[in-house]
Amino acid sequence: MKSSAVRHILRWLWEAHGAPKLDNNIRHYTGVRPRNVTATREEIDAILDAALPGMRLWILLCSDLAIRSGTASKLNWSNYDPETRTLRFTTKHNARLALPVTDEIRELIEACDPHSHVPFVRQLWTKTRPRAARPIGPGFDDGGKMRMHFQALCRSVGIDRRIIPHDLRRTTAVAMLELTGDVRDVQTLLGHRNLQSTLWYLDHDLRPVKRSSLELIKTHAWRQEHTA
Repeated sequence: MKSSAVRHILRWLWEAHGAPKLDNNIRHYTGVRPRNVTATREEIDAILDAALPGMRLWILLCSDLAIRSGTASKLNWSNYDPETRTLRFTTKHNARLALPVTDEIRELIEACDPHSHVPFVRQLWTKTRPRAARPIGPGFDDGGKMRMHFQALCRSVGIDRRIIPHDLRRTTAVAMLELTGDVRDVQTLLGHRNLQSTLWYLDHDLRPVKRSSLELIKTHAWRQEHTA
């Protein structure tokens, strides 16, 4: 965003005032590289223990199901199948996801009004928000106010380092890789169309290549070459 604004100003100065044409010298960044931050189980548990139901559901959706915070704040009964206990939605990459919910998430969802199209998180927040907390208004859907409350919650439980809801999504992605060893499983969980996007999430968390594996590949190739 900032680089685009600088290029726009430089182009305007060149076209309108004859300044040197420098806009092409500003590097264009196609995307911001995600921070390589994950949360510990202890940190997540501490935040959840202090959270009221609306915030708790939002955090569980971001952590247990690795859903983007903005998407988590918009999910409602049209996304939920109570028979299969599955959340179905479309990611920002236009991938269709069907994620089975945990028992804890199911209990929170089913405490909401099944005849309302208001997002689950907003319903629970409205029911249980503390008096001192401001209601979530029209800007709720972008999750901005929820992120502010999340930061305040982290401070209240003594977490000094900065953790954002997106870090909870990355934490689950890394845990999935450690469990399955298959980056494609992680790609499916995150709803990425491009595997490179998934690799950014797992930056520095990919398992190292074993020296023994490379030696086996070399030996196998040598045998094939001399037995052909």
